[in-house]
Amino acid sequence: MATSSVSKGCFVFKPDFKRKKVSFPIADYFSEGEGLSEDSKLRFDTCQLLWQQMKSEAEIMHSTNLLLLELQKELNKNLFDNLIEFLGKSHLKFQKKSTDWSCQIKSREIPAAALVLGVNVTDHDLTFKGLTEMLKDTVTPYVVSLQAKECPDVKHLLQKLASQLMGSCIDIESTEEEYVQSSQRKMHYSMAFLSTWYRSVTQKTGAESVNKKMTYFSHWKQSPPVVIILKDIESFSTKVLQDFIIISSQYLHELPIVLVFGIATSPIIIHRLLPQAVSSLCIELLQSLSCKEHLAKLLDKLLLTTRFPFKLNEKALQVLTNIFLYHDFSVQNFIKGLQLAVLEHFYSQPLSILCCDLPEAKRRIHSLSEDQCESIRRLPSFMRYVEEQTPEKQVASLTDERFLKEETLRFLEELHIYHENFFLVLRCFHAFTSSLPKYPLGRQIRELYCACLEKNIWESQEYEPVLQLLRMLAKDELMAILQKCVEVFKPSPGKQLRSIAGKLQEFLAQFQSLEETEYKEEENGSGSQQKGLQKTDLYHLQKSLLEMKELRSSNKKQTKFEVQRDRVVDLIDSLVRKYLFPPDTQTLYEVVYFTGAHVLREHLNAAPRIALHTALNNPYHYLKNQALKSEDDSIPNVAPDICIAYKLHLECSRLINLVDWSEAFATVVTAAEETDPNSTASEEIKEIIHARFIRAVSELELLGFIKPTKQKTDHVARLTWGGC
Repeated sequence: MATSSVSKGCFVFKPDFKRKKVSFPIADYFSEGEGLSEDSKLRFDTCQLLWQQMKSEAEIMHSTNLLLLELQKELNKNLFDNLIEFLGKSHLKFQKKSTDWSCQIKSREIPAAALVLGVNVTDHDLTFKGLTEMLKDTVTPYVVSLQAKECPDVKHLLQKLASQLMGSCIDIESTEEEYVQSSQRKMHYSMAFLSTWYRSVTQKTGAESVNKKMTYFSHWKQSPPVVIILKDIESFSTKVLQDFIIISSQYLHELPIVLVFGIATSPIIIHRLLPQAVSSLCIELLQSLSCKEHLAKLLDKLLLTTRFPFKLNEKALQVLTNIFLYHDFSVQNFIKGLQLAVLEHFYSQPLSILCCDLPEAKRRIHSLSEDQCESIRRLPSFMRYVEEQTPEKQVASLTDERFLKEETLRFLEELHIYHENFFLVLRCFHAFTSSLPKYPLGRQIRELYCACLEKNIWESQEYEPVLQLLRMLAKDELMAILQKCVEVFKPSPGKQLRSIAGKLQEFLAQFQSLEETEYKEEENGSGSQQKGLQKTDLYHLQKSLLEMKELRSSNKKQTKFEVQRDRVVDLIDSLVRKYLFPPDTQTLYEVVYFTGAHVLREHLNAAPRIALHTALNNPYHYLKNQALKSEDDSIPNVAPDICIAYKLHLECSRLINLVDWSEAFATVVTAAEETDPNSTASEEIKEIIHARFIRAVSELELLGFIKPTKQKTDHVARLTWGGC
């Protein structure tokens, strides 16, 4: 499109909405991966089905945002319940309409709940969204959510409050809608106007029309509270917050306001923002779960289970947990990283069609093609298995497809059984190690899980000290841990681990009987022992303690409890050595385990310095233009101007002469051009090259590579990467 106007101006070209956009099915992208095009559709369907199942574990369907919302509801269930209970107790005097002087003084205090949500700010929106829906379903239809960027002053705060509050009213008659619309046109928003609107709405609509969904508190049916959520209280202006609270406290007898403060740092911020003069708040502190507890529950739901066949290897899981722990503490970003791992696994692994439920995998194995069977033979774990077999089995595995399919089915069944036993023994072993001082194998189960994924856990340096500490556990601690382990092994489908639960129950019964016998012995010998201690002075007491220590160090006979304790530790040691070996020892583990940690690191852990240097030093890496290929660090003249200027500035010292830099730039740009230096066209070309150089230098300055310097007027200072 062009214009015939001679004068300068601004022209608007409306887009053509009739033109249809060409869109391709998402499954077509899978055909471009490393796998075969014949099974791309099946791999894509399997990927979608698996991710839908992982989302349904958190009681979700359809979209990732809904998954995160429901997961946040589940993780913050106690927090939400406490908040609803707090709302039920607030403004009781407003309902009673008491004329008592003390009640009137109390009624001027605004009930406020301070929600300490932690520094994972990216998840706060989901938390508040779930909180808003829960409050609307159970307590009140009048819930308003405000942000600091929307409320620079009290006027904008009241406007935002009024617009959301009036829009939240449900089942309003048409006369009331006209009243609201006429009021909105006047734009006279104030607390007096809101209290008048609230009184008219609650009186005319009644309990049946306004509060159909309220299920918690019957005393709120006539006049439900107005909940105002301030999401990021740290960002609010002190003056705006103080003025709003002072104004609101004057209308509490007409408008039952409840404030909810979203806090990311510490509750002390409330006292910093609101001085003692603003004392019209009755604050209750509510604490959410820590970010690490959120992560532990998420891993327990999605990874530490046999319900989903997809798994992460140690490096991939470490990348996701490191981003979570050292960058954002965001459950939302962790789930998105896990979703990326699922998508990448099915995109790059041709045999991911077998990463499904065991009955479905059995059906798909029988329909494997020749190329897919050859892909199985090329797996490193299968090649290792073949090398350990007899010559007859080696020939059958490499030539007979029927035999190969039978072996593949057997390997997948063994892998499923391996995971069942692995996770049960892992939880049992974690129950023992999480109670030890200084946590040699980690406090969280994810740390122990990563250690078991990496190598044989019994070969690590921390394993023997762990066993020594377990042999010194007290009776009460040991019995409590054994009770946890019995509950872990009870739902086990395998006979072996169910028998382990029976052995642990026998140990518990033996420890209990020992405790009863020791209690009787103590009762019988308590009188004489107390008399002996009364006659013993401090010197003889210290001497007897030293003698007891020497006897302990000598080879004395173990007590019954110590013998039983050693048997328990030996049993746990045997379980660890039998079931907690790494998954890469299993044949065909590549089918279900994602090992592309570098892909996750490349997409999720940003490295802007490397990306900028690669783009400017080697533009072919991104543009894929054959003319941009260069050898021996030469500078092609067809490269973008900023790339030429960047590579030239790398050859300079800390101070760069602009004249020399400009001449070098012109030399590179005109290297392949043959022009007459005396012609007028060459002068025009020089001006164009000079303008291009100025633009390239300005772009480098904008990116922060150079800056002007006062040391020399015709020089710029180099800021980054190797300036000397």
